[in-house]
Amino acid sequence: MSDSLQYFRHMDHTIALMLPFDFQRLIADWGKLRRAMVRSVPDAFTRDEWAYMLMFLDQDNLMRPFQQTFGQPVNQPEAPLKLLVKPRGEIALWLPNNVSLLGPLMLILISLTGNTLRMKGGTRSENLTGTFRDYVLTALDDCTLKRYLQDQTMIDCFDREDQRNRDMAKTAKVRLAFSSDEAAHAIESMPHPTGSLGIYFTDKRSEAWIEYDALSDEAVDNLIKVFSIFGQAGCTSPRRVVLIGGDNEQATALKLHLLKRWPKAALRVPPHTASENIMARQWAVALGWDAELAANNGAVIAVGNRNLPDFSSHMSLPIVWADLESAVSELAPNIQTIGHHLKDANDPNWLNAIGASNVKRFVPIGNMHHFGPVWDGYGFWRQLFEEIEVMI
Repeated sequence: MSDSLQYFRHMDHTIALMLPFDFQRLIADWGKLRRAMVRSVPDAFTRDEWAYMLMFLDQDNLMRPFQQTFGQPVNQPEAPLKLLVKPRGEIALWLPNNVSLLGPLMLILISLTGNTLRMKGGTRSENLTGTFRDYVLTALDDCTLKRYLQDQTMIDCFDREDQRNRDMAKTAKVRLAFSSDEAAHAIESMPHPTGSLGIYFTDKRSEAWIEYDALSDEAVDNLIKVFSIFGQAGCTSPRRVVLIGGDNEQATALKLHLLKRWPKAALRVPPHTASENIMARQWAVALGWDAELAANNGAVIAVGNRNLPDFSSHMSLPIVWADLESAVSELAPNIQTIGHHLKDANDPNWLNAIGASNVKRFVPIGNMHHFGPVWDGYGFWRQLFEEIEVMI
């Protein structure tokens, strides 16, 4: 690795970052790709997915991890140098089957760290990461980013029991996985280098919290969009909607609002999903839910008391109501994200309630799937660097 030192002013001291390239040049290369991406969409990506990728590649967004982690870039030390930071080395990344964009987004974020990346895609999902990498290599002429992707990244898909899983763990300085609890335990149990780091994001669930008086067509459309992408499968998808301070009448009105707006905002529905939804709706009604099918049988929207039995299916969205205290006390132990649409989310009552819970993210509903260098309350991106204390 070449010793390309770049400096950051952090409060009263300087941090030196050692990378194999100029990080600002790499970010500029991603910007060149962004301009090319405007002209075409690969068949493997939906237009919504491609639009999100374009937004994610905004140069200010890619600068943000450096600024939040190290401070403001400077040409030379402007204060005492206290930290020397460098990439840890080889990163092994295991991806899930159910979150399509996670791989490409992680490829982008890890490229900024200069670490070598070996990535295993989900065995039951389309390899969007490989498709995206191939797109980048074709779209760009020789540049820092293209050389990094060619020389320092490897993307593959294979079964859980494949020897390549053990090969990945055996040499990686960081084992990073988005997986079930079982899969994370299996990865951690594999032989790995002494002193290496394991970072695991395991089974999580999320909810949407809404105050009825704050509702609008835009808010309902955002709720439909974030739910319809992954349904119940995504850790950042709402497993249910909770009307804070609401009642059955308001919950029913929200259901009708969702049904009315669904054809305008939702994705296309595969035939097998539509069939599953017909059965799920019958199941929900039998359990006491006021359940209806969305357009083209695209989802089951159900209203009911939160004590009713669960009728969970891939595209079912229950709507319940509760006061704030009850909503907090009933959160699942593995709660991750609360997507909110409230009259005033800055009200100290909301912040105090969230602060007393296990919630890791409290974001507007439209941002529930937004991904970044901090996840599940953990700054994983910073952990991909080794920090050396220095006194000069």
